Amino acid sequence: MRPWRRAASAAIALSALALALSAEPASAGPEDQPFTFAVIGDIPYGDAQVAEFPKVVAQINADPDVQLVGHLGDIKSGSSVCSDEYVQLIRSEFDKFKDPLVYTPGDNEWTDCHRPSAGPYNPLERLAAIRKVFFPRPGWTLGQHSVRVASGAGTGYPENVTYRRAGVAFAAVHIVGSNNGMAPWTRNTAPTPEQAAEVKGRTAAAVQSIRDTFDKARRNHNKAVALLTQADMFDPTVTDPAFADYDAFQPIVRTITKESARFAGPVYLFNGDSHVYNSDKPLDTGSKWLSFYGIRTAAPNLSRVTVDGSSNGTNYLKVTVRPGSEQVLTWTRVPFAF
Repeated sequence: MRPWRRAASAAIALSALALALSAEPASAGPEDQPFTFAVIGDIPYGDAQVAEFPKVVAQINADPDVQLVGHLGDIKSGSSVCSDEYVQLIRSEFDKFKDPLVYTPGDNEWTDCHRPSAGPYNPLERLAAIRKVFFPRPGWTLGQHSVRVASGAGTGYPENVTYRRAGVAFAAVHIVGSNNGMAPWTRNTAPTPEQAAEVKGRTAAAVQSIRDTFDKARRNHNKAVALLTQADMFDPTVTDPAFADYDAFQPIVRTITKESARFAGPVYLFNGDSHVYNSDKPLDTGSKWLSFYGIRTAAPNLSRVTVDGSSNGTNYLKVTVRPGSEQVLTWTRVPFAF
């Protein structure tokens, strides 16, 4: 193919993707076509992974199937310093992704920055810095081929974004580990008033974003709903979870359960946080998490996927949407080739 024709084809493809990711109904063409995206999270952790992260970006860029990338937060380990320099470094690496990049923050880059080893910093100041660096243009993704998305910037939460592609309603929602940010900061035995107010506001915004996503999915007759978030609200590696360590997730889990149960198609929840790949149905009938969160109605149509991260961050999750398939989303782990 001649160079000018290749450029024209790329421009047409990007225009179609931008249209399909917008908040408004997309044209019939993109909605009927398969769509593949990559998901990573809890990476890079430590100097070795930081040094190798450009290879991660390059490998995903080289995958001809991938059309969008999702990063589920935790761009650093919880014990490393939350400096402006580090945040800018990761932003510069994010800018090397050729495809649109949807990033939802994790606890390590702001919530846990009160730890002595992490600075210490005021987590709320770090949250403001994260928003300034990674969400300077609300309503647009990161990545070299940035595209429009619907943003929660109007209510103060530009990191909450929604979009639609291949008959699936997507939402990246800011929900973090450390009990959604309610874990007491250093030298405190309880959340500070400022901390509690932040969590209350962000939780309300998350709940509203999830409700709105399902409402649009029903109106648009979408085939499935996919939620992307950092927190693992159903961590299988914790054998005896204490409700006091999870109670801030309760309104979110209740909303996800209620909306999923009302939705006719499959629902998918992608999260990081616990670092070990896992695929399960945490809200299915008989699940311990229903009684744990005080939920009476199950949501057997919800599938949850935890991506590998931290020392297990040796692959990316390659997810393919097939609108005509009963399962709609399928995925495989692709090992990093370095």
